[in-house]
Amino acid sequence: MKHIKSHFTFTKQQRSGIFVLLLLILILQCVYFFVDFSSEEFQVNQHDLVQFRAEIDSLKQIKTQNNKPKVYPFNPNFITDYKGYTLGMSSEEIDRLHAFRKQNKWINSIKDFQRITLVSDSLLLKISPYFKFPDWVLNPKPKTQYSYSKNKSPKTFDQKLNLNTATAEQLKKINGIGDKLSERIVAYRKKIGGNFIADVQLQDVYGLSPEVVKRTLNEFTVKNTKPIQTLDLNTATINELVTIQYIDYEIAHNIIEERTLREGFKSLDQLTKVKDFPVKKIDIIKLYLTLNLE
Repeated sequence: MKHIKSHFTFTKQQRSGIFVLLLLILILQCVYFFVDFSSEEFQVNQHDLVQFRAEIDSLKQIKTQNNKPKVYPFNPNFITDYKGYTLGMSSEEIDRLHAFRKQNKWINSIKDFQRITLVSDSLLLKISPYFKFPDWVLNPKPKTQYSYSKNKSPKTFDQKLNLNTATAEQLKKINGIGDKLSERIVAYRKKIGGNFIADVQLQDVYGLSPEVVKRTLNEFTVKNTKPIQTLDLNTATINELVTIQYIDYEIAHNIIEERTLREGFKSLDQLTKVKDFPVKKIDIIKLYLTLNLE
């Protein structure tokens, strides 16, 4: 007990020191509460402050826009469930679009999209600038008016013009034949000796589609063709066969081998069984062959 009491026994100097310390603390507290330490000379430029806040706000908006998912142009016919969700479409609106597309139908305008999906005007205004339709929808080509009629009866042999004397100007009247193709037909005719043997040779002109060939043969046909010397398929030699267009020495050798195995060809169509034979050109090759079965 005496030991504890000794801790609370102070000398005169100690008591004076404690009193001064408490007095100093009290003075500092009064100064803190009653004295204004703010500087009256510091003034804020309100104009600069407004500009600074506006700049901060604009930077925040830019950051917010950059954080949003970017939307690129797209064809609304191919909107998936996820794509529609990101655009803000409801599941019902997406289902209407998919049901329409399952009928093998296409949306070709913004009005069609709203009519099918029933999206709101506000959503349509938001997403329609990103719609991208094919060029043939946006800029349809005008239908060409042709001089011929589909119901027109085919011309007879006498009514058709001679393909062997037709000029480039006459050929250009056929739909699908321009300057280059008409000149190419005339050049090919000269290349094969100045005359077509049969109409089928027109298919051999590079660049002519089957449709254009058909339209050409409705107006032209081979007339007054020069007679050609044909070869008997069952007796022709390799050297004779290679004189025929599209037959080289390898194919000629294969023809002789096939002929030997068959003990003679029974029809010209059996050439399609020959190894490496140009099957697509058989109609032209047959023009130069005959078959003596006796």
